[in-house]
Amino acid sequence: CPEAAKYEKKVMVLDFVTPTPLGNSWGLGGTCVNVGCIPKKLMHQAALLGQALQDSRKFGWQFTEEVEHNWMTMTESVQNYIGSLNWGYRVALREKKVTYENAYGEFVGPHTVKATNKRGVEKLYTAERFLIATGERPRYLGIPGDKEYCISSDDLFSLPYCPGKTLVVGASYVALECAGFLAGLGLDVTVMVRSILLRGFDQDIANKIGEYMEEHGINFIREFVPIKVEQIEEGTPGRLKVIAKSTKGNQIIEGEYNTVLLAIGRDACTRKIGLDKVGVKINEKTGKIPVNDEEQTNVPYIYAVGDILQDKLELTPVAIQAGRLLVQRLYAGATSKCDYVNVPTTVFTPLEYGACGYSEEAAVEKFGEENIEVYHSHFWPLEWTVPSRDNNKCYAKIICNIQDNERVIGFHVLGPNAGEVTQGFAAAIKCGMTKEQLDSTIGIHPVCAEVCI
Repeated sequence: CPEAAKYEKKVMVLDFVTPTPLGNSWGLGGTCVNVGCIPKKLMHQAALLGQALQDSRKFGWQFTEEVEHNWMTMTESVQNYIGSLNWGYRVALREKKVTYENAYGEFVGPHTVKATNKRGVEKLYTAERFLIATGERPRYLGIPGDKEYCISSDDLFSLPYCPGKTLVVGASYVALECAGFLAGLGLDVTVMVRSILLRGFDQDIANKIGEYMEEHGINFIREFVPIKVEQIEEGTPGRLKVIAKSTKGNQIIEGEYNTVLLAIGRDACTRKIGLDKVGVKINEKTGKIPVNDEEQTNVPYIYAVGDILQDKLELTPVAIQAGRLLVQRLYAGATSKCDYVNVPTTVFTPLEYGACGYSEEAAVEKFGEENIEVYHSHFWPLEWTVPSRDNNKCYAKIICNIQDNERVIGFHVLGPNAGEVTQGFAAAIKCGMTKEQLDSTIGIHPVCAEVCI
């Protein structure tokens, strides 16, 4: 929005958070800032610090007091930081002369939206162009007790009590990241998986992540789905009974937990914003919006970016980049389009996973198995040698296109600081790096990134 305001356009932002079934909502900044990347990474950091405390004894640090984690101290600190970001965005919009309305927007006719605030007051606004960037919200199972007794990631990061023994339902990166940091904080964590881990990511890496998490005390219940959640006892946390059914047969199992966290996927917020009133087509099954390579919907004056796009990556920096480039094309005569292939990302599981480009499965499908070469290596971070932990668990691999001078088309690393490692390699991949160029690059010793060289 500030990008469009730079070109002296009159800009308005409509931003409204429909409360979760438990009544939680949040401020300006979207999922990433409030209930996504930011609190997730901070709580992951809290778990890493717990591991660092254990490691520190072997490095000579002596402390006698019993170490325990305080959930409320962590959540208050995280929420205070998020609050400062919310305020910063409000200030930035005001400085750029962008009108901000905390109201729910929906199309009611050509070039017209209705904005409804939390008091139910409605206003109509017209505009030359519209940009839909409504994102997604967590999906529920549609079983008895799910919305009454379960939480989602939208609730977890401001949960006003320690969740205790937790069942995480799902195998998405949200599921595994949350399970990972909760276990890292010392909680008893179980993950219930319907089928495969990290669908859409490289499966070689996904399975290594699962193995690592199991070795570090996280329980996995595979090929089961919950069919009912019952409350045994109220409280903060209370006690819940989960009844689950096998995906392979009729076997039924039961378990008791303090908290059940649903992380089974997310649904695009497109079905209740009046798109039918203006003729914007959506994929009826997924709710996603098909766009052309300039983020334009089938209605010429309506554009869309972010997680709601069909067949595009669901990552905040991708939405920001696409939006910025769109505005520059519309108002500054630019021609650059968003690259949706060479996008680096990191999954902040206990063993972090950084990736850029194609997974091995996608590379085989696109280029043919005979046309790709995979180079891989296990490694042991120097920082882990003195505490004698996790030898040979870290892993890196690159996928090369043999027919294109062994150009690197996929990069994957599993280890500490994976995001920091991946970012630089992503720039090299954008520049067309080949295996020969990678081999001729001198590594920094001793760091994890050198194993990728």
